Amino acid sequence: MHQAGCFVIPNPWDVGSARMLVQMGFTALATTSSGFAWSLGKADNRVTLAQTLAHLNTVCANVDIPVNADFEGGFAVEPGAVAANVTAAGATGVAGLSIEDSTGDAASPLFDFALAVERIRAARTAIDSHGSGVLLTGRSEGFICGRPDLGETIRRLTAYADAGADCLYAPGLRSMADIQAVVAAVAPKPVNVLVSSDFTTVAELRDIGVRRISVGGALARAAWAGFLDAAKEIAELGTFTHLARAVPGDRLNKAFDTK
Repeated sequence: MHQAGCFVIPNPWDVGSARMLVQMGFTALATTSSGFAWSLGKADNRVTLAQTLAHLNTVCANVDIPVNADFEGGFAVEPGAVAANVTAAGATGVAGLSIEDSTGDAASPLFDFALAVERIRAARTAIDSHGSGVLLTGRSEGFICGRPDLGETIRRLTAYADAGADCLYAPGLRSMADIQAVVAAVAPKPVNVLVSSDFTTVAELRDIGVRRISVGGALARAAWAGFLDAAKEIAELGTFTHLARAVPGDRLNKAFDTK
């Protein structure tokens, strides 16, 4: 799927949203750390490794198309621990997973360059050692964690490609020129672009060589928008007009009737 053309890999947050996306004809899915966390009443990056592995198992068991795991930073700092966790993720049935280079520390939001590269190399070694065939995506988070430096982002992504990442991803890029620069820098390896608002189209990204498009937590946020608007109206006005926009229950029952 990554070798030619451009495909959208939308991000469900539970089994129901995953099954609905399959029914709509998408050919692959990706989990979302934020969307899943919100479904548990947690902030993003506050879900445990055990919870994430259980979630991956559940999603993969309930759809019959490839699933890419948003595996955050590998739930570890040191390369050896990242490798162990990647091995555990590979056993859930995922077809791919991503490893980020963000630290969660506002004062130093990206891992040191050398350590970040070793973390990707460790993930690559773990995948190859177990023959899982999992596709490894290397993510550089500078544009969403306060370090929007295109040169540094490209330096990191090219190093991750050299360390064995199959796909490269820099969430937060919105300039078509910046995206095109990343595509050119890591070619022929494919690039994933995050589209969490309406700043571009599939056709525009395809035309500059992007292979894969994901939406992160945007579908979950869109669902939360409908929920919050309806609930706010009830709480503040005592009226129910937003409920008239709800998807009919019969449609959902039909979609999820597996008998």
